[in-house]
Amino acid sequence: MPRLIHLNGPPAIGKSTIAQRYVTDHPGSLLLDIDRMRMLIGGWQDDFVGVGDMVRPLACALATAHLSEGHDVVMPQFLSDDAEIVLFEAAASSAGAAFVEIVLMDDADACVRRFADRSSASGDALASVIDSIVDSAGGGDYLMVLHRQLTDLVQSRDEVVLVRCVGGDAEGTYHAVLGALGES
Repeated sequence: MPRLIHLNGPPAIGKSTIAQRYVTDHPGSLLLDIDRMRMLIGGWQDDFVGVGDMVRPLACALATAHLSEGHDVVMPQFLSDDAEIVLFEAAASSAGAAFVEIVLMDDADACVRRFADRSSASGDALASVIDSIVDSAGGGDYLMVLHRQLTDLVQSRDEVVLVRCVGGDAEGTYHAVLGALGES
């Protein structure tokens, strides 16, 4: 049975890195990066949140189509709103696929450090916009709020699998994700 694998977690925890590794190791799987999809909509830099509202239905449709063909979809996306997650659960269900929710997590202080260490100087426009949003929302304090929201979400959802991340150990995190998927 195909799976929609939602890799949730705070910004800069390694969701995209783990998702890319999964897709590399699982031919036919789709890397559904909603933040990268935002970049396909004109004006995304100026209205990141609003464009996200436009992109989510497109992402659900793309996931449904790919799952319906019998292929996995892995979606690295921070979501702390249960209603947004339910949309993707419904997409998986409508395609006859399983929905697997994995949250990559570290302690709050480590998450703030990870974000600070991630450099937008790499020339990545997406990272620069996200850095700007976080800075204008309060920087580290805002990241602490997001961490708390995600912690609350994990406690409120029954089927979430929590994977502890250790900075600098992407390989260990990847293998923990595979274990959570029953692929150890």
